Amino acid sequence: MFGRKSKENLKSNSKESANSEGLTPGTTCVIASGTRIEGTFSSTEDVRLDGVIVGELKCNKRVVMGQSGQVDGNVITVDSAVKGKVKGEITVSGELHLHETANIDGIITARKMIVDSGASYSGECKIGDQYFKK
Repeated sequence: MFGRKSKENLKSNSKESANSEGLTPGTTCVIASGTRIEGTFSSTEDVRLDGVIVGELKCNKRVVMGQSGQVDGNVITVDSAVKGKVKGEITVSGELHLHETANIDGIITARKMIVDSGASYSGECKIGDQYFKK
């Protein structure tokens, strides 16, 4: 009764509460289509990018980039799912998923990478644990 959390409340902080894109509702920073950010953008929470960043995007969690999302600069994150465009370096310490509409022009460094049919990238690609400090 008092002082006890329900099972529903305990689940709200787990990965089970994440949506189909792996983003946690309520803690995700959304950069909407039509938004342009110049400079360094950083977040300690998940980021949903449908706008444009010219500069650097740093995220301590997961970046999900929609088809209209674009970064002209560097991306540094833990996990990422890309459907848009990146021109610059993308460094993902966990898993990078390039969906069929993804277009990367630059250096990719990731611990793991999934590439769907139709995705494209040009430049250097470094995949594996050896590219990250332990």
